[in-house]
Amino acid sequence: MTVVLPDPAGEHCRNIGSILGLVGDKWTVLIVVLLGDGPKRFNEIKRMVGGISQRMLTFTLRGLERDGLVTRTVYPTTPQRVDYELTKRGSTLWEAVEPLSLWARAHVSEILTSREQFDGKDAG
Repeated sequence: MTVVLPDPAGEHCRNIGSILGLVGDKWTVLIVVLLGDGPKRFNEIKRMVGGISQRMLTFTLRGLERDGLVTRTVYPTTPQRVDYELTKRGSTLWEAVEPLSLWARAHVSEILTSREQFDGKDAG
């Protein structure tokens, strides 16, 4: 099978690159995986995604919303409740990244061991 790539100098290629950059971002992947099982509140996502700042979470969620991958629903309660949920398009991204997430979870201990062994060679 031959893969035909778009002109690397063309706008189409730049657009694809920007989308792949989004998908390659660790925060985006983690958030999409978390939202795969249903809507979540902002603070719930923040707790589940260890190490993300409030600013970065806001930035990432806005980007996902801008790309039509996440919807933001505001409920008129006190305090205000805001839920984030994958759209149909976002669900197709979840279908693509969930196997990668499963692979990472299945191999995390092996990879950490390999890193320790490799780093130990460099130290000696």
